[in-house]
Amino acid sequence: MSGVLSGTRDSMNPLRQLTIDQLRERTSLKWREYPDDVLPLWVAEMDVPLAEPVVRAVTDALARGDTGYPAGTAYPQALAEFARRRWGWDGLAVQRTALVPDVMHGVVEGLRLVTGPGDAVVVNCPVYPPFYEFVGHAGRRIVEAPLGADLRLDLGTLEEAFHRARAGGRPAAYLLCSPHNPTGVLHTADELAAVASLARRHGVRVVADEIHAPVVVGGGRFVPYLSVPGAENGLSLMSASKGWNLAGLRAALLIAGPAAAADLARVPFEASVSTSHIGVIAHTAAFRDGEEWLDALVAGLDDNRGLLAALLGEHLPAIGYQPGQATYLAWLDCRALGLGDDPAAVFLDSGRVALNPGSAFGTGGGGHVRLNLATAPEVIAEAVRRMASAVTG
Repeated sequence: MSGVLSGTRDSMNPLRQLTIDQLRERTSLKWREYPDDVLPLWVAEMDVPLAEPVVRAVTDALARGDTGYPAGTAYPQALAEFARRRWGWDGLAVQRTALVPDVMHGVVEGLRLVTGPGDAVVVNCPVYPPFYEFVGHAGRRIVEAPLGADLRLDLGTLEEAFHRARAGGRPAAYLLCSPHNPTGVLHTADELAAVASLARRHGVRVVADEIHAPVVVGGGRFVPYLSVPGAENGLSLMSASKGWNLAGLRAALLIAGPAAAADLARVPFEASVSTSHIGVIAHTAAFRDGEEWLDALVAGLDDNRGLLAALLGEHLPAIGYQPGQATYLAWLDCRALGLGDDPAAVFLDSGRVALNPGSAFGTGGGGHVRLNLATAPEVIAEAVRRMASAVTG
């Protein structure tokens, strides 16, 4: 019976549906940045076919010629219903949402609502590299609050960063990554409530990037920032992009807490009208009808986490890896290998495996790499074999 159940699980696993040859027919960044002899386990694209409800919704829209500008509230309604089912959160109010082209552009819009040029934005490094790039382009300055040794939020360090950010009484924001990229850490309700309390006390506005919220494994539960006490004046960004591999179909939602509704009303018209109508249709279908597919994906990712941990223990035991409860990303500490600040360069040049260099994630990232787990188990096994070969020569 166990063999039958395993076979059924494998047959449903989206990560086992496509061959390398099929994937190499793709023209997106993941499969075009490097030559064909390189295994690409870097940028956050998943090696999966799209969920059937998403394909059907987009195909039907194209058949109708329904390719105009976005309208209506189907997207936030679908997300609100998903949040109620998945996270037990019924506080997502459709009237306190605004369409934005994608999460990072929504982050910028949120930061513009609560800060001015030259004001500080606190981030927990190591963290998603576009935080630095987009914040800088928006004319704000980064203040780092490094994660603790356990890769979790360090509230003392965060409070000190809030002090620095608010020096001179200027407005400041905290760009919270939840779940955290690249570590896969899932923040607890107590941690988020403590964040909200600190932010309130220091007059710091919180903008939460929650794009990885649907991808939670291992019995964990995602806690929306806006659901915790004290977060009423916060802003959140959500999307189906990471959960259903929809980066090319851009559409996200900027969500305001009850005390931030007036801020949300100032989102410029061009932000919402620039959102893709087809993207809205795809993301709506994902949240409304794609949960069965998501469950199969999450189960496959859980298997891949265990596989990676076992393979590293066998072939590269010097690499430190703490499997997270969220995202499809693995943060690997390679400092004991003696490969310098950029082990990703060694794994690429000598092993032909493309990973994200940890140095791009800010302070604390040197000597690390980020590996994308959203691929077939056989690809992960081959990647680890190549990485071990690159180290041993």
